[in-house]
Amino acid sequence: MVASLVAVVGSIPSPSSNEIVIGPLHLRAYGLAIAMAVLIAVWFARRRWAARGGDPEDVVTIALWAVPAGLIGARLYHVVTDWQKYFPDDPLGALAIWKGGLGIPGGIAAGVIAGVIVARRKGVRLPVALDVVAPALPLAQAIGRLGNWFNQELFGGPTDLPWGLQIDVANRPRAYAEFATFHPTFLYEALWNLALVVVLVAIDRRRVLRPGNVFALYIGGYFAGRLWVESLRVDPASVVFGLRVNIWISVLAIAAVVVVLAVRGLRRRDDDDESIYLDGHVVATGVSSDVDESASANTTAQTGDGDEPSG
Repeated sequence: MVASLVAVVGSIPSPSSNEIVIGPLHLRAYGLAIAMAVLIAVWFARRRWAARGGDPEDVVTIALWAVPAGLIGARLYHVVTDWQKYFPDDPLGALAIWKGGLGIPGGIAAGVIAGVIVARRKGVRLPVALDVVAPALPLAQAIGRLGNWFNQELFGGPTDLPWGLQIDVANRPRAYAEFATFHPTFLYEALWNLALVVVLVAIDRRRVLRPGNVFALYIGGYFAGRLWVESLRVDPASVVFGLRVNIWISVLAIAAVVVVLAVRGLRRRDDDDESIYLDGHVVATGVSSDVDESASANTTAQTGDGDEPSG
C-alpha cells in the first residue's frame, strides 16, 4: 500500500484530456503546442538575425514558407514510416494531424529545403543564415513536445523512477498494460533540445567555426539525442533489421555530419565571408540581442563579393 502510494505520488501525471477548454472553445493542445513553438522560435531567430545586421522580417518571410513545408514533411515522414497504423484499415487517419504524429526528420528536411529556396531569392548568404536559425530549431522542437504529453504518446518502457509518467490504460501498449508509469521520453528529448540550444548559442558566440558548421552541429546534436531517446521508446514503429527506422535515420544523419565536417573543415578560415547578404549590405535595425551581442559589430565591418564560401 505504501509502496503503491509512493509510486503514484512520485510520478508525473498525464493530462486527463488533450483539449484545452476556454468557454465554448475546445482547442487541441497538440496544435497549440506547435503554434507556440513556431511563434517563440521565429521570435528568437528574428532577434539573432537582427543582431547580425539583418532585416528581421526576412525571418518571417522564410518562416511563412518553411513552417508549412516542415509540417507537411513531418506528417509525410510519419505516415510513410508508420504506414501500418493507417493502411489499409484507417487511411483517413493519415490526415488527423491533431492526434499527433509528426516525424521530425521529415520536418527538418522539408522545412530546410523550403527555407533555403526562399532565402536564396532574398539574397541571403545561406551558411550564415543556417547558423542563425540553428538554435531556434531545437527550441521549437522542445516546446512542441508538450503536445505529446497531452496526447499521452511517445513514452518509453515501464519505470518506477520518481519522474515516471502516468499513462492511462487505454494509451498503454498491449504488452505493457499492467504497468502504470513509463519513461517520459518526449520530456527527455525536450530537455536534450533545450541543452542543445544553450550549447549552439555558446559555440556560435565564439565565432571559431566555419559558417554553416553550427547548423551541422545542430543536426548532429539533435540526432545524437534522438538516437538514445528512440532506443527507450516502446510504442509501435517500423523496424528494419531489428532496429526502429528512426534509429537508422539518426545513425545516418550523424555519420553524414561527421563526413561533412571532415571534408569542409571545422574551424574558420581567413577567406570565410560572414556577411549575411550576398551583396554585403547590412540593415540598421537598432535591435540588439543578449545572446548575440557581439555579432553585429563583427558583421558590420565586413563586405561581400557575391560568392558563397567554398567547401
